[in-house]
Amino acid sequence: MKTSQAHPDFAAAWQNGGMVAKNAGQPATPADLINVDDVIGRYYDAVPDPSNPEQRVIFGTSGHRGSSLKTSFNEAHIVAISQAIAEYRKKAGVTGPLYIGRDTHALSGPAQHTAIEVLVANGVRVRVDSRDDFVPTPVVSQAILTHNRAQDGTQRFTGDGLADGIVVTPSHNPPTDGGFKYDPVTGGPAPADVTNAIAERANELLGSYRSVKRIPYEQATTSDLVERFDYREHYVADLGDVIDFDAIRSSGVRLGIDPLGGASVHYWSLMNERYNLDIDVIRPDVDPTWRFMTIDHDGKIRIDPSSPYAMKGLVDELNSGAWDRYDLVGGTDPDADRHGIVCPNWGVMNPNHYIAVCVEYLFGGHRPGWPKTSGIGKTLVSSSLIDRVAASIGATLVEVPVGFKWFVDPLFTGKVAFGGEESSGMSFLRRNGRIWTTDKDGLIPDLLAAEITAVTGKNPAQLHQAQVERFGESWYSRVDTPTTLEQKRKFASLSGDAVTATTLAGEDITAKLTEAPGNGAPIGGLKVTTKNNWFAARPSGTENIYKVYAESFVSPEALDKVLAEASTVVDKALAD
Repeated sequence: MKTSQAHPDFAAAWQNGGMVAKNAGQPATPADLINVDDVIGRYYDAVPDPSNPEQRVIFGTSGHRGSSLKTSFNEAHIVAISQAIAEYRKKAGVTGPLYIGRDTHALSGPAQHTAIEVLVANGVRVRVDSRDDFVPTPVVSQAILTHNRAQDGTQRFTGDGLADGIVVTPSHNPPTDGGFKYDPVTGGPAPADVTNAIAERANELLGSYRSVKRIPYEQATTSDLVERFDYREHYVADLGDVIDFDAIRSSGVRLGIDPLGGASVHYWSLMNERYNLDIDVIRPDVDPTWRFMTIDHDGKIRIDPSSPYAMKGLVDELNSGAWDRYDLVGGTDPDADRHGIVCPNWGVMNPNHYIAVCVEYLFGGHRPGWPKTSGIGKTLVSSSLIDRVAASIGATLVEVPVGFKWFVDPLFTGKVAFGGEESSGMSFLRRNGRIWTTDKDGLIPDLLAAEITAVTGKNPAQLHQAQVERFGESWYSRVDTPTTLEQKRKFASLSGDAVTATTLAGEDITAKLTEAPGNGAPIGGLKVTTKNNWFAARPSGTENIYKVYAESFVSPEALDKVLAEASTVVDKALAD
């Protein structure tokens, strides 16, 4: 069977129904750049209206996100959320330190300062980076879990002195945005019951945020409640438990890393020093305007290492002769919870394809210390190629709703040894089967790509081509459609009865799902499957759009039919 080329195939997945901005993939111009002073100034000066739904605290799949320019991420929000978190952790009996980290967005520094002022005023011990450096999302998760580890190596969920954390980041979102997420004692994104309680209390406080007690930042940071912690050393020293550095070192694999101006930028040099590797940081620039980026599919600067549009500048540089220095290149986003894999003669790998390569490698005999009963976790909008790979190696598949929070408990308990999602997020266990992180880790997938290349002699794109030969070629796409808050609410009440058709793109429908097969949790939408096709529709947790994901193992034309029929089903359901 003919193999697909990941770069053009994946580009289609970002076209949103064929609509790509004219400047997609082009270098950012001065007109595309933010005014950093204005963005930060609005953080302090703009005051949200609690009666405006667009300006309230809303926790999506990974925390509260917004923009100071839209009065949806401002000082008032962070004061209210931080106070709500302080009250929640006291009620929950969390008495240990709170680990806090931030990424390189312009709003992340001011928001971290605000949070520390409120947390210290509430008597919370806060652990900040000893170098005053950026701290990636997975590094906070790893620090929490290490702190909460019992003497026998198991994880503590209850007991005195447990730690939790906050990461100040909007992940890959544009430079105008800010984000704020809470990690409870399990180390990953908080579940809905926790975030709902925090958001509800924060919105109660929003209108009177000035009455919340705070301690001036300079005074707070010199108090006994603010403790210095070497996040970088702590994380890098433990990486040898996760990645086979001996294999990478002995093979001489040359790994390039583009941190995309993000929080991982200073971590790679320490890896080189500690493990004697050959990792080169290609672009070490940190600039909150992200002026060095190429424009993403929708005309915005979005710092997504898995997007061929956002990565086009890097790929062009590599194809112009820089490949002479590297065997493969990895990338991370601003908080380093997403990864991107770039291979010679290929381009940016589709995250679905890379997940499939990873699970076959990891579960195919290269992690003998993993529990035999642990399964492969995937979100239900990830490629069915992963299902076919899992079946071929006899591994249990655990399919969950969208959002990495659904992998927290399975990773924590060992129900799954690997959790991955189509939006280039993953984490997996240490080589001895113990927990690593329960949040997405963008660094270890890049390192794993080097390990896979070292051990197999083939890079991940070449291994994907071999999988296509065995399991078939697929075509995958996602279409985003504007929607209203009322229509978003209707998704929650969708049922299989909304689908009256018996076939999809000419094949008999085999399932109409509103709950995830892996855990029975509501998916907040609908998934319809056949033998070789499927689509899933769900609203965005952070934007007023709904997303239709679709895949076909038949042909591009069949994918078009799936998308067309999916649109009819969704439009009818939302109109009822």
